[in-house]
Amino acid sequence: MIGADMDRLKLSLRRALLVAPFVLWGGDALGRDDGRYADSPLKPWFDSLRSHLGPCCSDADGFAVADPDWESHNGHYRVRLDGEWIEVPDEAVITEPNRAGRTMVWPVKTAFGVSIRCFMPGSMI
Repeated sequence: MIGADMDRLKLSLRRALLVAPFVLWGGDALGRDDGRYADSPLKPWFDSLRSHLGPCCSDADGFAVADPDWESHNGHYRVRLDGEWIEVPDEAVITEPNRAGRTMVWPVKTAFGVSIRCFMPGSMI
């Protein structure tokens, strides 16, 4: 009985490994620069932004977060997206000066939920 259970477990694991790339790939995770910001003087800066989790893509992928929808507590950030508070991983925080001035977030939506690729606190002025 143990051998048969192990064979079923191995088969299930193989299937999961074959299906995982399709489940993890999310259309929202792809860049979607549609040219709206092509003439912005900040476009090259946005395009160069990176967190420790990877490139943020561009301004078209991120969006501004209103003050009531983000907060800092005990040195960590969280943002409210679609009515749900999401913890920002420390690795996602961009620490260089914010040339845009407004708080921005770059979420990645997958079948497993929303994660934060990049987060840039506002200048708070």
